[in-house]
This record gives sequence, structure tokens and C-alpha cells, in this order.
Amino acid sequence: MKQTSSSPSRSRTFRPKKSLGQHFLRDPLVIERLLTGAHFDKGSTVLEIGPGMGALTFPLASRVRQVIAVEKDGSLVEKLRAGLGREGLANVALIHEDILRLDMALLSEEKVEVIGNIPYNISSPLIEKLIRNRERISRAILTLQHELAARLTASPGNKQYGALTVLIQYHARVSPHLEVPRQAFYPKPKVSSTVVEFDFSRPYPGRVDPEDSFRKVVRASFAHRRKTLLNSLKGTFPSWEAQDLLSAIEQCAIDPQRRAETLDLDDFINLSRAFASFLDKGTIGE
Repeated sequence: MKQTSSSPSRSRTFRPKKSLGQHFLRDPLVIERLLTGAHFDKGSTVLEIGPGMGALTFPLASRVRQVIAVEKDGSLVEKLRAGLGREGLANVALIHEDILRLDMALLSEEKVEVIGNIPYNISSPLIEKLIRNRERISRAILTLQHELAARLTASPGNKQYGALTVLIQYHARVSPHLEVPRQAFYPKPKVSSTVVEFDFSRPYPGRVDPEDSFRKVVRASFAHRRKTLLNSLKGTFPSWEAQDLLSAIEQCAIDPQRRAETLDLDDFINLSRAFASFLDKGTIGE
């Protein structure tokens, strides 16, 4: 994971593990801007993903009621535990675990806020995990590779717009906060990063019941990006009757020859409702 460290010299006492995508945030001005922009309440419980040696953890602990810091790297856990002991920070709970394996239901009885510097290789599955656990999370503030941040904030018609874009924008209000240069990390990554906020308390107003229909339709629509919407859906659901698919698409006043990346959230919501009604009638099935 991208980790954090309080200073360049301190971070260089630990050799970053390439296998974990470790890049230590070391710029104190960036850290201050990140935390100031996060606007955490003094009574907040914050889940920090990948605390490393505590560059974010220590100043964060002074601003909130509790920090739950989840770190995968055992050697970093020991270093951070020792540092927390020296500083006498009793409001930091340190957990040695892979965030992707962690049962978030066990973290807190109340909703938490999330912060972390996230490596590219776990960014997508982590965001999907946050979506699944959105009832336990009020918002998340994540430092992501710039390319992924651009995908998540993209608009219809943009080549970066995809299934994950639609799913996260359906479940949360997504907004970029801060651009972070490569020089802010040690070792320096190949690309810049962007701090993005996901506000799960402000989902898209249009909803689908059941929501699983929305997820399936979005995934199926983008499954074959070079194909038209109709052909992509046919390719994903070969057992569905083509005429039923066509009728559902036309019912939504959508041209079946359009591609998924041209559809907005309302289009996907309408498609999901149309397919849900077919499913209810038993005329379409996977």
C-alpha cells in the first residue's frame, strides 16, 4: 500500500516493499492540506487504511475521537505501535490485517469515516468493498493514482467513463480535493496522485429496487465496450431473448446502437427498472 511517513529521513530507515506498492507520503505541507481539507469533526471515528509509520496517523489522532489504523505490513505495525506508545496516543487502535480481508462490521458500532493513501493494485477492489459496506461508512477520503481518480469522476462520453464510475457515482457523491505531486512520496511513484472524497451520505437521488439489478445491468452494459449496448447485453446474457432486450431498451427511449459510455446515471437507472420489470414477469432470466 501507499504508506505514510513523518519525514524523508524516517521513511528511509525502512525499505519500501514493491510487492505492497509502498510509497511513503513525506511532505508535511501536503499532509496538513489533506487533513485540513478533510474537515473531520472532533467526535469522529476514522478508519485509516495503510498508516505506515504514522505520518497521517499522529496528526489525525489529535483531531478526532478515535483512529482505527489497519496495516498489512507486520514490520510497519511494530514500528508504528512503538511510536504510538512513545507518544502516549491512547485513541489509536492498530490492526494488523489486509484491508481487503477485514470484516468491517467488527470495526465500530457507529458509522466511520475513511482516509488512506491507496496503491493502484488494490484501488478498484477496495472501492467496491467500500460500496458494499456503505451503510457503515459516512464518507471516504482517498489518495488515488491520478488516472483512477479521473475515471471515478468522469462524465458520460469520456473514454475513462466505465462501470466503476457509474457504480460509485450512484452510491456516493464523488469530488476531487487535492492534486498530490510525485515528489510528495518516497520512493517517488511514476505518476501523480489525487485526493478524492466519496460522500456516501449523498448518493444519487434516483434509486433502483432491487439495487442488484442496477449493478448487473451496469456491469453487463460495459462488459463489451466496443459493442453497442444491445450487443453487449446480448453477449453477457445469451439466454435472454433478443427481442425482450430490445423492447426494454426502447422502453427507456434509448437507441440500442449507442455504447454504454454514452449513457448517464438516469439512463442506467431506467434500464435497470425496465429489466427488473421483465424479471418480475418471468420473461427474462440469466
